[in-house]
Amino acid sequence: MALPIDRDNRRILRFPAVRPCEAISPETLLESLITISHSICSFKSKFFATQRRNSRESIRQIEILSIFFEEIRDHFSGVWNPIILCLSELHQTFQMIQFLMEDCTREGVRFWILMKSYSVSSQFQVSIRSIATALDVLPLNSIEVPYETKELVEMLSKQARKAKFELEPGDEEAMKRVILVMNQFENKFEPDHSIIKKILDYLGIKTWGDCHKEIKFLNEEIEAECVGCEEREVPLLSSLLGLLSYCRGIIFEDSDFSGILDQTDGRNNNLETLSCLNPEDFLCPISLELMTDPVTVSTGQTYNQASIQKWLKSGNLLCPVTGEKLTSTEMVPNTSLRKLIEQFCAEYGVSLEKSRKKNRDISRTILPGSPTNEESIKFLSRFLTSKLWSGTDYQKNKAAHEIRLLSKSNLFNRSCLIESGCVPHLLDLLHSTDPATQENVMSALLKLSKQPNGQKVIMRRNKGLNAILGVLKTGLNLESRQIAAATIFYLCSTHENRKIIGENQETIPALLELIKEGTPCGQKNSMVALFALQIPHRNRQRAIESGAVPVLLNLLSSCNRFELRTDTLAVLSILADNITASIEILEAASLPLILRQLQIIETRAGKEYCISILHSLCLNCGEVVVSILAKDAHLMSVLYSIISDGTSSHANKIARSLTKILHRFSETRDGFQIEELRQEQFIGV
Repeated sequence: MALPIDRDNRRILRFPAVRPCEAISPETLLESLITISHSICSFKSKFFATQRRNSRESIRQIEILSIFFEEIRDHFSGVWNPIILCLSELHQTFQMIQFLMEDCTREGVRFWILMKSYSVSSQFQVSIRSIATALDVLPLNSIEVPYETKELVEMLSKQARKAKFELEPGDEEAMKRVILVMNQFENKFEPDHSIIKKILDYLGIKTWGDCHKEIKFLNEEIEAECVGCEEREVPLLSSLLGLLSYCRGIIFEDSDFSGILDQTDGRNNNLETLSCLNPEDFLCPISLELMTDPVTVSTGQTYNQASIQKWLKSGNLLCPVTGEKLTSTEMVPNTSLRKLIEQFCAEYGVSLEKSRKKNRDISRTILPGSPTNEESIKFLSRFLTSKLWSGTDYQKNKAAHEIRLLSKSNLFNRSCLIESGCVPHLLDLLHSTDPATQENVMSALLKLSKQPNGQKVIMRRNKGLNAILGVLKTGLNLESRQIAAATIFYLCSTHENRKIIGENQETIPALLELIKEGTPCGQKNSMVALFALQIPHRNRQRAIESGAVPVLLNLLSSCNRFELRTDTLAVLSILADNITASIEILEAASLPLILRQLQIIETRAGKEYCISILHSLCLNCGEVVVSILAKDAHLMSVLYSIISDGTSSHANKIARSLTKILHRFSETRDGFQIEELRQEQFIGV
């Protein structure tokens, strides 16, 4: 009959109605019309926050036509051709009316439908007029149905032609109030809460959860607009987003939000899983995402182009990293770094297109989108910060939860919250004895630690790092501990921070403890934080002295998640460069374990980490390792594969060196001297 419509992915107020194909049988078309009619009539029992009169009139007319269609189905025995055109037109119109009903009663879109009231009213009128036009070509006299039904249809046709679907007075008044409130925000005045409450009451938004659904929809709609390059509606969407964020945090301050967490920023979604496969130099300092279009500014710092463009567009003329004034806004493409990133993505199976889309998504949030959103978030940030230090225990938990949500994926919100001074108060709240509060606070700090300014406040404040390490070691639940591990990773984004964090005697043991007893998410976050800490050589020695090698080997032998195994091999490949770690691996009889991982692990990165570990074992432990590897036929095939591929110069170099060691051993078995090969490695031969 027609192509199926993906109703779940249909954008709001988009009406992809399709005309029935010409080959459809009249009986099938009529049955489908009756089905759609009943579906539209079922909206009679649903709540319409707006468009109440227009929807009621539309349903009344569809009910009459539904009776008419059933009479045709039960009594008609004539020729179908004269009426098939009318039924097809009505079918397409009914689809549009059904979409309208769905949108007007959909949860979470009440503010948007209100602000589009003129457009929605017009759409109702167009649809009903289309019904009148279709009925004009209907040969009613030739259809065998009861006379009373014909009279009803004729009357309906006349009414449909004259019907006026206008903006209802209540909707118009509510819309004017919204505009008033947005204008007050734009002019930096905090609006009268009684006016906002009248709007919320009119729309039936009665709880924190109702408000959150509205915010979730607006975020999704802004993202859809930006992805589709249709940013015409973004200012209005952003203004409503700011207003509703303000409502959720302040108007519904005392509203119960317990039980909503798992649905909004739930544990499975909030506890982001990190990866070792993101070298620090490839991440944009602004968005902390993989750079897909790296450009260099006048201070010599490199950023992702979309992020720095948004930064400059917002009026900032200081370098985000150095704080120096930019002598020019010119951006020079960093082609060499871009090639390295592309090579990295090819080697490790990272989708560059997905990374590019993610960068666009997060970069758009550098700007507030509208003056209303900007000022409302500033008001809200100051309010939440005040509650963190002066509120009741419940209000402190609620404020931390709001900060957690606001900063989840919005750079502007993070910036406002940091500037409001919330970070020190969040750090103080980490000592809370309430598990939910501690988790909300730790999650909020995780989001804010992604901002360079947030990192500076955390690291600058006395005992800020110690408070996070306290949660990492003895958090009230595992969720808080693994969020703390992820926070440590983001704090390690600068050399100075890595040095300070690594020098703290509690950091590495706490990460290792979570690797031993944590969930897969906690293990992975700890592993990646440990990986980031290994860049300074002194931290590698600290990890070895803290017992990292046996912990990692134990995890490698018991873990069945390939991503976690790959990350474990990544850390081991760094530690194995140290002779002490190599000896520990050998004394633990783990050489067969590494060789087995080389056989079973599927990722190229995992295989390269294995080769790196084996290479270090050969150089540090000598003939006892080389003699075993020389007998492994599978090893040589992997080495030749890496050498012939040639996508990674470092991996290629390691593979060539290990091949050379094995060949030298085979050729000079009696006179094999590993010291000569160590010397060659040292001078780069």
